Amino acid sequence: MAHINLENDLPGIRGLMAYSPETEKPLNLLAETLLRDDDNTLSRGDRELIGTYVSYLNDCFFCQNVHGALAGHYMGCNIEEIDAIKQDFTSTEISPKMKALLAIAARVQIGGKAVTEEQIEAAREEGATDKEIHDTVLIAASFCMFNRYVDGLATWAPQDRQFYVNRAPQRAEDGYISSVFK
Repeated sequence: MAHINLENDLPGIRGLMAYSPETEKPLNLLAETLLRDDDNTLSRGDRELIGTYVSYLNDCFFCQNVHGALAGHYMGCNIEEIDAIKQDFTSTEISPKMKALLAIAARVQIGGKAVTEEQIEAAREEGATDKEIHDTVLIAASFCMFNRYVDGLATWAPQDRQFYVNRAPQRAEDGYISSVFK
């Protein structure tokens, strides 16, 4: 049960957004811009994966499963493969550039000042552009906020992970602007 009466029974951030529509719009616009904007050299799957990984590090069950299912949908892999990336991305088949960007995201999760010049340079050496590094840091920072919002108010989340996998194709089609979930 959430710490406050959300006046709805929606899970995770969905319940919070229904409770507070005045903050729903800018938060969903931020998510839409960061994760779905087609004018980006990182794929939607890459960007969802960054959010998933940060949510995993923050132990936010709802966010890591929603975004993990979306990352899997976009990347054409299953939730077990996403789990393997979350648990040890360095030993998976993702690109060296994504490994370098996830390393940066992990440091942002600790704190912004934890990111090192060496990590930035390593990402550049693997082909990451300044815009991709920028977006990685912003996605990681935003997911820290989203995770703390969801867990700080003790929202509930479906425990059956297949729920998230089943919803991913529709969420991928609808995006984040349309926050009324069917």
